[in-house]
Amino acid sequence: MPRRSVAATARGNHAPARRDPLSGVSLWPKALLLSCTVLLAGCAGEIAAGPRSAEPGSASQGVPFGRTSADGVTPVPTLAESVPPQPPQPPQPRLPLTIAAVGDIMLDRSVAEAITPEHPEGPFAHVLDVLQIADLTVGNLESAVSDLGQAGQKSYTFRAPPLAAAGLAAAGFDLVSIANNHSLDFGPEALVDTAERLRAASVEVVGGGRDNEEAYRYRVLTAHGVRVAFLGLAEVPNDYGYDRSLWTAAPGKPGIAWVDEERMAATIHEAAETAEVVVVMFHFGVEGASEPSERQRQLSRSAIDAGAKLVLGSHPHVLQKIEDYGGGLIAYSLGNFVFDGFEGDANKSGILLVSFAADGSLSWRMEPVSIGWDGLPRPRE
Repeated sequence: MPRRSVAATARGNHAPARRDPLSGVSLWPKALLLSCTVLLAGCAGEIAAGPRSAEPGSASQGVPFGRTSADGVTPVPTLAESVPPQPPQPPQPRLPLTIAAVGDIMLDRSVAEAITPEHPEGPFAHVLDVLQIADLTVGNLESAVSDLGQAGQKSYTFRAPPLAAAGLAAAGFDLVSIANNHSLDFGPEALVDTAERLRAASVEVVGGGRDNEEAYRYRVLTAHGVRVAFLGLAEVPNDYGYDRSLWTAAPGKPGIAWVDEERMAATIHEAAETAEVVVVMFHFGVEGASEPSERQRQLSRSAIDAGAKLVLGSHPHVLQKIEDYGGGLIAYSLGNFVFDGFEGDANKSGILLVSFAADGSLSWRMEPVSIGWDGLPRPRE
């Protein structure tokens, strides 16, 4: 049975009963729903298998009703004998399914001060209710999470404390993409350590890894029996203080996944055979541009044409348009989400909530947030 990601399962006990941001219907916290589901599933399995046999010599062991053996009475079949055991049934997908998506998450500099042992989720404290109510929550992680490595020769290098991995999990994140121009700020050792720490905290990772196979691999998360595949890719010009060739994952070489259109299409096709929904996370575009470039449009539409249902963009640091295309949805740039050092439009952002319905349609809405002087997001009226 495909499993729900551990991170998404564990985080539910942070949120009280709330209303779904899309439908307005009151929802139970995730952990309570999961507990009820597990309890009911366990009961169903017990009935299908019949009563358990008692261990020899136990107080509950005895002669079944109608079985006297000494008087020749025909034995009455037990429940286990009269009802043949049924094979377990796979869970049926239940829709709608809601994905919460955010843009750039940078957990270094002044933001790191909000990460404490008591509250590792501190940078997300003001928006936890929205992040945790979704079935799956994802974003672009714009910093290493490690205490390893040395800063590269770049204008800006970001490395968050290791505790940030637990903070992302506690905030409700199920998956992050590390296919961006900051994942290798502290070298390949820190990149690999970042991926390992995140997965140990039950936050899945796409877009980077210890070699090209891991970096380009899609990951599948399951919620409500619905399989959702994620793929992370970067396409950023070389004028950001690094050598793209050195950052690209290769056989036996850690790095990130850069856009390869032929490989992207093949991977999306493969993922679509495994999952009901395919999501592609791009790190692309022009910093500060309020409109998507032609290259952003071309890549995003190619991903939808190949079988993706949702494209999530990051890198421009400002919000860009959201477009319905080919039965899917393209968010060209989700802007900043947790990031200090910006002002103006770069501090106006949001949490994109996308809901997939049983008939294959989708709907969306944006929960607006403002980023304060401390780099932390807060609900915006």
